Amino acid sequence: MATSLLRSEFLSFTLHPPNSNLRPPNSAPRHLYSRSQTVPQIRCAKRTGKQRYPSEKKKLKLKHKQALGDVENKFEGLWRLSKLGVSVHSDPGKDFLGVSDGLLQEIAKALEFPVASMLPPEAFSVVRKSFDARKVLKEPKFVYTVDVDVSKLLSLEPRTWDFISRLEPKVGLVEHMPHVRASGDLISIIHDSKKISNGALSTKNISPGSKGSYKYPTSRKPKVAVVGSGPSGLFASLALAELGADVTLIERGQAVEQRGRDIGALVVRCILELESNFCFGEGGAGTWSDGKLVTRIGRNSDSVLAVMNTLVHFGAPRNILVNGKPHLGTDKLIPLLRNFRLHLQRLGVTIKFGTRVDDLLVEDARVVGVKVSDSKDKSQQDFQKLEYDAVILAVGHSARDIYQMLLSHNMNLVPKDFAVGLRIEHPQELINSIQYSGLASEVHNGRGKVPVADYKVVKYVSEDGDALVNLGARSRSCYSFCMCPGGQVVLTSTNPSELCINGMSFSRRSSRWANAALVVNVSTKDFDALNFHGPLAGVEFQREFERRAATMGGGNFVVPVQTVTDFLENKLSAASVPPSSYRLGVKVANLHELFPAHITDALKHSISMFDKELPGFISEAALLHGVETRTSSPVQIPRDNDTYESTSLKGLYPVGEGAGYAGGIVSAAVDGMYSGFAVAKNLDLFPHDIESVLGKAQGGGLVKY
Repeated sequence: MATSLLRSEFLSFTLHPPNSNLRPPNSAPRHLYSRSQTVPQIRCAKRTGKQRYPSEKKKLKLKHKQALGDVENKFEGLWRLSKLGVSVHSDPGKDFLGVSDGLLQEIAKALEFPVASMLPPEAFSVVRKSFDARKVLKEPKFVYTVDVDVSKLLSLEPRTWDFISRLEPKVGLVEHMPHVRASGDLISIIHDSKKISNGALSTKNISPGSKGSYKYPTSRKPKVAVVGSGPSGLFASLALAELGADVTLIERGQAVEQRGRDIGALVVRCILELESNFCFGEGGAGTWSDGKLVTRIGRNSDSVLAVMNTLVHFGAPRNILVNGKPHLGTDKLIPLLRNFRLHLQRLGVTIKFGTRVDDLLVEDARVVGVKVSDSKDKSQQDFQKLEYDAVILAVGHSARDIYQMLLSHNMNLVPKDFAVGLRIEHPQELINSIQYSGLASEVHNGRGKVPVADYKVVKYVSEDGDALVNLGARSRSCYSFCMCPGGQVVLTSTNPSELCINGMSFSRRSSRWANAALVVNVSTKDFDALNFHGPLAGVEFQREFERRAATMGGGNFVVPVQTVTDFLENKLSAASVPPSSYRLGVKVANLHELFPAHITDALKHSISMFDKELPGFISEAALLHGVETRTSSPVQIPRDNDTYESTSLKGLYPVGEGAGYAGGIVSAAVDGMYSGFAVAKNLDLFPHDIESVLGKAQGGGLVKY
């Protein structure tokens, strides 16, 4: 993919910069150094913007010109206009995704067209809309990216011809797109790929009445088991089923309808179903979360667009394709997942809910099936052995028993860095006021003109927990994670003796609270310090603090809490603390007793630094909850970069969050989709290279989310 190529080129340039011919004044000429000596490197601070030297600006301008190239025909395809800012007062609001009069004014400025009212709105389509309320701006504004359909514009308003003829590409602002790129959902993409293959390959490989699907080169369809019905498992199942495999989707938890009832029993009556809860069940852990669809793997990449369009196909609102920070919310995810399930069943996918995978069936270092039992049967005595041609392991990172089972087969598991910390909760009105100032009154509990305010902060502190002064020193990052505006704190424990939490929100984000995890990254060095070693050291590290939190809360999933001000002063909060959205009860505790001192100090310093960025963040109304440990997988299961197959066992394909290759709904779905393609290719299900339609996958590397 182009995004991946640009990223790799940038990293290559950053890590291995070309030699410079410039020498600082009074420096020794090159010939004074012998070949055995190393020429000293002079590192300077990066100069950006107006600080650049004129020569640097000239080079940058030339580089941009070369990158843009000449436009052969300005009247073909589309022109994309970016960073069009419309003030809040001139915009209908966050829920309006059409072309308003205020946006037409900005389009007219970009085209240098004199009369905005003469421009036909039908010729323009909104690609992206986001809200920018940064304090550096004169006023908050909605920021748009708009596509201009040139042929439609000229047919509706011929007087724009001269203005289009004078239009020139500008980096980050104006881009010419000669070929209109049609982005469809995964289903239509696979169907289109079949048509391409039908035209390119001999029909002798096509079975009669198959409508273009290919025969598996044996007397039967290949049988594939997909373990886990989170985003990775669902999209892997969809890809394989559409390509003609006989797919069985195995999920230890329940379908969303029953899962909702089980979660209700947990919240109301404190009854934890070990296999059907906030972590386990149809849709994975993301179902009862915020439903965020933000990703760092490229919003405009073909693979991400395919996932987003597929979600829309199954019932997600179309605004997720346009919103700068798209999210669904639990109430939107539940009917979407039901539609997804029904489509899979129509394709012939067998779905086994309440079925736990207890072991792999292995012959000659190859997985040939799975051993399963009823999730409620703890004895595992009433089991079945099911044979498959391939097994896709798409479990979440809370399925710790799966990691243990993999180790019993001498599989290679690699400890991975992740982050731990606390979840902070503020009144949403306070966050609105901090972020929007006078505009806070426009939020109206998610029903106003501007979106419910959120935040994202990141700082670096030294490994000892002190504020970082020297950027070259060894450091650890402290950042906000899974910020849920208008949300609530929920329990994500899968064991009664352990306590961990997360945040969730519904689509409207109308709760009176805002919460986010404040976490510190940890590594094997931290695991070793607590005498946790081996492949599952990170898992034991998580469990240690989950058990401590459970003890501090006093049991029954009561969460230990402390006000932010008292946490910074290391004193026990008064018996009366600000109200919490967590519904199973809270108990005042000193959260300094939870983590090692260096993690606690890192959290303290980062909170102080966050307050400088968000004045008012440190507030007596802010409440810290313990503990947040499951930010990402603590292990990675090595796999082949191209085939997605495990490097330890043939026939096993580890994918998604639990395998350490994704984080979040979108990146997990993308990983599952490409794994489905890889398995189909390995099983000769589909000879056409479908990846050419979506671009090359990220492969076995860690997907950025």
